[in-house]
Amino acid sequence: MTSRLKISSYFDGGNIEVIDAKDPDNIRVNIPKDTNSDFYQWFYFRLQGGMGENCVIRFENAADAAFAEGWDGYEAVASYDREYWFRVPTTYEDGVLEIQHTPDQDSVYYAYFAPYSYERHLDMVAWAANYADCITHHIGETAEGRDITMLEVSKTQGLAKNIWVIARQHPGETMAEWFVEGLLERLFDESHPIARALLEKCRFYVVPNMNPDGAVHGNLRVNSKGINLNREWKRASDERSPEVLAVQKKMSETGVDMFLDIHGDETLPVNFVDGCEGVPNYDQRMADMEALFEDIFTAVSPDFQAEIGYENVRYGDETLTVASKWVGNTYRCLSLTLEMPFKDNQNLPDEVVGWSPERSKILGADILYPIFHVVNSEHMKGD
Repeated sequence: MTSRLKISSYFDGGNIEVIDAKDPDNIRVNIPKDTNSDFYQWFYFRLQGGMGENCVIRFENAADAAFAEGWDGYEAVASYDREYWFRVPTTYEDGVLEIQHTPDQDSVYYAYFAPYSYERHLDMVAWAANYADCITHHIGETAEGRDITMLEVSKTQGLAKNIWVIARQHPGETMAEWFVEGLLERLFDESHPIARALLEKCRFYVVPNMNPDGAVHGNLRVNSKGINLNREWKRASDERSPEVLAVQKKMSETGVDMFLDIHGDETLPVNFVDGCEGVPNYDQRMADMEALFEDIFTAVSPDFQAEIGYENVRYGDETLTVASKWVGNTYRCLSLTLEMPFKDNQNLPDEVVGWSPERSKILGADILYPIFHVVNSEHMKGD
């Protein structure tokens, strides 16, 4: 009897290698490596023909993934309509990641996290451009010729604080662009007092997708050249990292008063920020702004916390190659990496969806509160 099962990933962001898909209870797959790189962890594929069957999908090369420690306590996401994503039972034992799921429909998608497609990215840019307070800028092109788009959002034509937000240097960290979508929705909400107040005295420069090539290819961590953009900020070049170089050139024109680099973390099941302690120009003013930002964000959002995060020595000699460290050191401003979980927020868990696009968007909207308080603090007066 010929198997009815069909696995495909030939679509935007798709990524899987099929070893054997004859039997629903023994589907064997591998996660392909990122483009021109040894990194891998992102997967996204469609399974057809498994409705009503106990489908067991085994990722046989999971032990050598970029962050294999992240598989512990992790659950994959699934969707029938690619809009609503839910968690499915997932285990990691003896180096094999295993999904067990009985689909209710003939077609189901599985992914490492809810995807954010390039088409949705283009839709968001087009949607944002319809607002009078938003100007779209073409600031460069990727190695494969895709646009690097920056959104400038403000109500003021005069002097303003320059707030930079970038996302998806690591393309598989799709929660970062969901976060930006939520931030933009809040900024464009004319009825929201925090948004209106900020736009009267700030100019937001937002790059929703720093790595369009990697996103389309289904990479976890690198661009089409195989380069990790978040290790390029001290040595960006047109040959290796045109995406970073384009942003740095624009920053030199605008200046930077605050910088937020939005990411996802494979291992830690919490939301947190990582600051600039340890960079050469770090001072008490920067430390005070970091503390204020964390205090306000913790107060307004139960999804944020400041107890768990990275060690200050995490990057070592690579410190100034990291975006937030380089920007903070260069512009002596509040500069943070914000991390969201691929798993769930252990402090406020949701066993159905875990950390999700919806929660990422809410966190993106809520970040305007700590931004507002820092911008209006004594630390930024006279800048």
